Amino acid sequence: MLACLVTAGCGAEGDGGGAGATERSAQEILDDANEAMSELTSVTVEGNTIKVGSSSGRSSRLTTDLDSRCTSEVTWDATGAVLEQIRIGETDYVRPNRAYIENWSGKPMAGPQNIWFKTPVSDAQPGDGLSACPRDFTSFGTAKKGEPTEVDGTPAIALLVTDKSVKEGAYTFYIATEGEPYILKVAYKGTDYRTTTTYSAFNKPLDVRPPAKSLDASKLGE
Repeated sequence: MLACLVTAGCGAEGDGGGAGATERSAQEILDDANEAMSELTSVTVEGNTIKVGSSSGRSSRLTTDLDSRCTSEVTWDATGAVLEQIRIGETDYVRPNRAYIENWSGKPMAGPQNIWFKTPVSDAQPGDGLSACPRDFTSFGTAKKGEPTEVDGTPAIALLVTDKSVKEGAYTFYIATEGEPYILKVAYKGTDYRTTTTYSAFNKPLDVRPPAKSLDASKLGE
């Protein structure tokens, strides 16, 4: 689904989207940003999704090396469910709270809480809230320049991106115009839901380690 591709980015070297941003086309700025984002060694991605006309939403925070090591936390507003995750290679360490387990299984939770479970990445299922470490930074749709602005104090240019597959919604990409032309924020407004995705901590060192204690989920019930 297109909404899952809001992790796209732009990039060029050195002066970013700043010098020359007014001369270059919106598509050139977006393509440059894609390249810069694709060359990152780490990034933190924070997302928030809200269903229009409802208090139902989901928030998430992912810190990743864009390859095989990442940490994430996802919270579902309506149920209070929270899922923490550490992914290292082909192994996930997950710590669901009571609300997550009861909502996912449909049964009351018994036993201790706040436990990390070790499970293979191959056991991940669609909709379970687990995150993949890689991100695909690619262009889509038609880009049009907006106005200069700032994102958390960083100068940026807004790009309005529309796509024929999303007839009643549009994305706004905010590209840094000083330094590297990283994507700072992507906002989507549609008739059914709205999302905001922000990017920060570019190329910061990561310290992704397994939890000190965990239970092997494959051995539960033996």
